[in-house]
Amino acid sequence: MAKVNISLDAELVVEVMVLAGVGSPQDAVEAVVRDYIARGHRTEARTEFKEQSQHEVEVKPQEPQG
Repeated sequence: MAKVNISLDAELVVEVMVLAGVGSPQDAVEAVVRDYIARGHRTEARTEFKEQSQHEVEVKPQEPQG
C-alpha cells in the first residue's frame, strides 16, 4: 500500500494518542482514520438497509368502492 507523509499539530497528535491509548503517533492517527472510515461504512450500510426496507413494503391497490 502506498504511504503518505503529512504534518499535524503536535498537541493534536498527543491528544489523539491519549484518547486512543496508543503510544505511537503514527498508530494513533491511523487508528482514528480507520475508525472514521469504518463508521462511514456502517452508516452507509444502515442507510442502504433502511432505503431497501422502505422500497420492499408491499402496497395493495384499493378496491373501488361503489
